[in-house]
Amino acid sequence: MLVGNLLGALHGLGLAERRARLGELGGEESLEKLREHEAEKERVFRTAATRLSKARRDAARRLAGEVTATMQRLALSGGKLEVALQPLEVPSSGGLESVELMVAANAGQALAPLARVASGGELSRLSLAVQVLLSGQASVPTLIFDEVDSGIGGAVADVVGQLLQSLARHHQVLSVTHLPQVAVHARTQLRVAKEAGRAGTIATVGSLDPAERVDEVARMLGGVKITETTRRHAEEMLQNARAGGTPERKEKKRV
Repeated sequence: MLVGNLLGALHGLGLAERRARLGELGGEESLEKLREHEAEKERVFRTAATRLSKARRDAARRLAGEVTATMQRLALSGGKLEVALQPLEVPSSGGLESVELMVAANAGQALAPLARVASGGELSRLSLAVQVLLSGQASVPTLIFDEVDSGIGGAVADVVGQLLQSLARHHQVLSVTHLPQVAVHARTQLRVAKEAGRAGTIATVGSLDPAERVDEVARMLGGVKITETTRRHAEEMLQNARAGGTPERKEKKRV
């Protein structure tokens, strides 16, 4: 490749220009020496790339197994994830193979590229599973999840809330949710509302104090009309979420 680039740079130039350009490119070396230099650099690249390929295979196997296990807890029963490593005809700066996530979101489905088979909610839950496993290693400071509760409820929604809470130990996590089972696990709850006015519809965002939070969770549970029963249920859910908080939250309370 180095020799080819050198010859290409000299193509179409006059003799004087070729000599000047050859000097700029290290032309004092013979073509044979340049070929030896190129071959040595390629050997170094191949050695490093082979080590990278082995590390990728090991990491891909672990990631696939752990994400597949987490999927079973997130209403993706029977689904699985695999990491496909396809050898490249021409090696690149990224190594000897391409990397693609393959997923089957439900039992009996064939594996296919993640972007083609996952719905919005499934994609959010798969992203949540991957981010939880990589928590503390990824450099992204803020993670945003939308539709992570799409198509789920009950115990699965509670698991989603717990996973989001654990992820918040290492990142700022923002999650848009309509489910109280998810909302109660947040450290801070915001209410988003739309108001129609003469200038059009305006969206407002407000932070909830403890009393307002109980009312909002009760509204999420029971609708527009809040009863004492739904309010007590909301208080109980919030207390249970606090009692089952992440180790970091409990440690902060003791300090």
